[in-house]
Amino acid sequence: MGMMIDLIRAYPRRSVLILVAMLLAGVAEGLGLTTLLPLLGAAVDQDTAGSGIGKYVTDVLASLGIDPTTGALLMVIVLGMVIKSVLLLIANRQVGYTVAQVATDLRLELIDALLASRWTYFTGQSGGALANSLATEAYRAATGFQFGANVFAHAVQVMVYVALALMVSWQATVASLVLGLFMVTVLYRLVRAARRAGLSQTILLRSLLAYLTDVLGGLKPLKAMGRDHAADALLRRDTAHLNRAMRREVISKEGLRALQEPMLAAFVALGLYVALEHLGLTLPAVMMLAFVLVRILTLVNRMQRRYQQYVIQVSAYHALRDTIAQAHAAAEQVAGTTPPRLSRDIRLEGVWFGYGEGAVLQGLDMVFPVGSFTSLTGVSGAGKSTLLNLLCALAEPQRGVIRVDGVPLSELDRKAWRRMIGYVPQDTVLFHETVHHNITVGHPDLSREDVEWALRQAGAWDFVSDLPEGLDTLVGERGDRMSGGQRQRIAIARALVHRPRLLILDEATSALDPDSEARICDALVGLKGDLTIVAVSHRPALIEAADRGYRLSRGTAVAEPLTVGA
Repeated sequence: MGMMIDLIRAYPRRSVLILVAMLLAGVAEGLGLTTLLPLLGAAVDQDTAGSGIGKYVTDVLASLGIDPTTGALLMVIVLGMVIKSVLLLIANRQVGYTVAQVATDLRLELIDALLASRWTYFTGQSGGALANSLATEAYRAATGFQFGANVFAHAVQVMVYVALALMVSWQATVASLVLGLFMVTVLYRLVRAARRAGLSQTILLRSLLAYLTDVLGGLKPLKAMGRDHAADALLRRDTAHLNRAMRREVISKEGLRALQEPMLAAFVALGLYVALEHLGLTLPAVMMLAFVLVRILTLVNRMQRRYQQYVIQVSAYHALRDTIAQAHAAAEQVAGTTPPRLSRDIRLEGVWFGYGEGAVLQGLDMVFPVGSFTSLTGVSGAGKSTLLNLLCALAEPQRGVIRVDGVPLSELDRKAWRRMIGYVPQDTVLFHETVHHNITVGHPDLSREDVEWALRQAGAWDFVSDLPEGLDTLVGERGDRMSGGQRQRIAIARALVHRPRLLILDEATSALDPDSEARICDALVGLKGDLTIVAVSHRPALIEAADRGYRLSRGTAVAEPLTVGA
């Protein structure tokens, strides 16, 4: 019950309220049912007042000024059940609220941990696996809490009924409990089988959704080449494995259900046999004992099934906690607190950076004056994207230093520095949302006027204003309703809308036609001075628009200035 302990610690007030309500509900039910013995005695015309529990009930009722008539006894039973139902309603409502809160808090904790993690860690994660954690695993973990609470509720009720049975005949009750415990232990094998099936589902769902996300993201070229059947085969294989795991879960669950009743019926039979053959109990006592033992049987059945459902979900909780823990362990180190200004220049002094044993940047020295427009060129693998990651503080130099106005970038407030940057990646990804949302990304302080200004600067206002719903037009999944050039211009507008101080472009005009690219270059030249622009590009128009240029060569220590127009 490790997951339940974790969640009870995380939600102590809710857990205490649930616990108290369940305990009081059990007590109310037990007090009401204690009147069952004298009621049965009255029904069969036998005096039970002299017996232990019968005498206790009549004495309590007499002390309260209640004559133990049939009507009074029935009223006590009904009142106990009403109080029990009200208290269980309170407890179950809190369980429901807690289930929803557990799922929400787990999702938010994972999101916060991922957003706070290092970029190098984040890029190594599977988007499909993370989506599975946020959706499926969080839901299963919360559902597991619900099943665990059900187990506890049934356990409380079982204890109440066991106490009643002990008051009627402790010998018959003990004999029944010993047999019942043995049978529950035998059936626990099916619970373990369900646990293994749940673990298999957790692993397979994560793998399947991770691969499915990759396939859907790259389906167009696969379909165009007629190779989508290969992806289909792999998806079918993983789906078949998941199906087998689900079948094992069904077999274990239904096997438990099928074996419980005949096996645990022996639990009741043994108690009644002892009561009738060896203890000489009165008929009302035997009738009450039969009722209580059958009730215990029913509750134990439910409790074991709920526990089985609980252990099926446990693996999802632990998998999600592991993902969160890994993200926390990969958190970005706390950077400096100096507010950035970017009033003079950005300098790279002897910067080294590499992946594994290979160094991509080796002793790099560069200067980006404020208000300048610098182009970066170089062959694939020369370190252009790595350099941009360093400028955005998504990675840190392994040797050397990057200074902003003479202050090491590591000493600046990292979040404040990033808020001063407008970044356009090489691979443009739009959300399945409106044009307006894709530019503002939901930022409440950005107005429609800001969006229109950014679109005009990006050369995108003309085509956006001609769309059926203008800024409120949906762009489709990953922006598929737009052309490549339109997506790039919307991405440029997204980078400009918050009026950054540093604009970083990574092959941002690669999908534009010459006329659109020329308009973008004219806009960038107009922004020069207000913005410091660093652009990776191999397109002549953008290189010629820049006033400074560098060519990066892999393995060289210093970037060589590039003659503009060369």
